[in-house]
Amino acid sequence: MNRLAGKHCIVTGAARGIGRAIAVAFQAEGGTVLLTDIDVGGGERAAHEIGCPFRRLDVADEADWLALAVAVPEVDVVVNNAGVTGFEAGPVAHDPEHASLADWRAVHRVNTDGTFLGCRYAIRAMKARGTGSIINISSRSGLVGIPAAAAYAASKAAIRNHTKTVALYCAQNGWQIRCNSIHPAAILTPMWEPMLGEGPERERRMAALVADTPLKRFGTAEEVAALAVMLASDEATYTTGAELNIDGGLLAGSAAAPG
Repeated sequence: MNRLAGKHCIVTGAARGIGRAIAVAFQAEGGTVLLTDIDVGGGERAAHEIGCPFRRLDVADEADWLALAVAVPEVDVVVNNAGVTGFEAGPVAHDPEHASLADWRAVHRVNTDGTFLGCRYAIRAMKARGTGSIINISSRSGLVGIPAAAAYAASKAAIRNHTKTVALYCAQNGWQIRCNSIHPAAILTPMWEPMLGEGPERERRMAALVADTPLKRFGTAEEVAALAVMLASDEATYTTGAELNIDGGLLAGSAAAPG
């Protein structure tokens, strides 16, 4: 269980959900993990439980990344996981006709700008040694249209494409800096809880939400983390510019786009 021994890893948006699971998995595999999040309370609790340091990082704030570059000038693995859906404060119009420009920009500020800044930091921190792994968390929504979440889908598609651009740029410069994206579909994380609720109706709601998924269940954050471990490790040194779907088989069929 030392696939990441000797590797210094940074995970953004790691106070909970997929980011937290990745931090746990990296630590378990011998990596030295810096957990980052804009949520100071949640991040500090998660870091204490995992046994790793915490640093506040607003991924959309260039100054935060520049300060991180001073504090951590070299790194082996960067996971750009932090992201928002646009629905954190409750229901709001995010379809292409009614979405406001402010709401559109708020999603892209975190998801698109945050990933750009994270990749830029990673390249600069890795290029001296010429090796490293950048892992960008995109989504199933970056591969298909989502009528009610236009900004989210567009931002995740941008992450998918920027991943490939970063991979090619690093290769053209002769660096063994790999950049890959992971595309989760329905992963059971805290963001689903308001929709699932509690009590006897919970299982029915869960089944309805994954009815179109061939494996008929939610994925787990730990299953996503397992892919991140592989991409971060030296087992994946010939993998760059790739996209790994973890969706229970959803994108293999014609039910990829939700209603």
